Amino acid sequence: MRTFAIMLVLLCACAFAGAQNLPSTSLNKGAWDFGVSATGGHSVSGGVGDVGIFSAGFRVGKILTEEHGSGWYRGNLEYAFDVHPVNLYLLDPENVYGASFAPINFKWNFTKGHRVAPYFQWSEGVLFTDKDLPFPGTSQVNFQSGLGLGMHIFTRQKRAVTAELKYQHISSAGLGDLNPGINTVQFTLGYNWFK
Repeated sequence: MRTFAIMLVLLCACAFAGAQNLPSTSLNKGAWDFGVSATGGHSVSGGVGDVGIFSAGFRVGKILTEEHGSGWYRGNLEYAFDVHPVNLYLLDPENVYGASFAPINFKWNFTKGHRVAPYFQWSEGVLFTDKDLPFPGTSQVNFQSGLGLGMHIFTRQKRAVTAELKYQHISSAGLGDLNPGINTVQFTLGYNWFK
């Protein structure tokens, strides 16, 4: 977590080091959002403990609305579809591998800034694994629900480094005999192209 905080401070410093008037006009109604990302995290209380998590994948999104509101909360709504073909769950005694997709991602982009555009995101997805997750008797199919806070740090027009902190709940919704659930905090770093 300390490493993530240091990286986030460095990214913000880089974003503000250049020209202050670079507009984030990439976040306009109808713009496409293409991104790649890697995510790492760990389980927290309220579910199965001591689970490490890593995933990597890509996103395709579209900004659906014009800007609404004024002041700090001015922004627009985006819908996105995420695919993470690489999922690794570090468990004792053996790791679990899988793939996931999230067909529901709604993101509010705060568009007031010039170089940094924070956002809030809600996501719902499905995870398929090679073994029952988190242990035998649960399920190889699980659902993922998440809430995230992040920011796009524009390095130039229509290009942004992305950093996000996310809380995610993973469970089978009763598909297996047992449904213990895994609650996680995850950190994402990515790169996005807006068209």
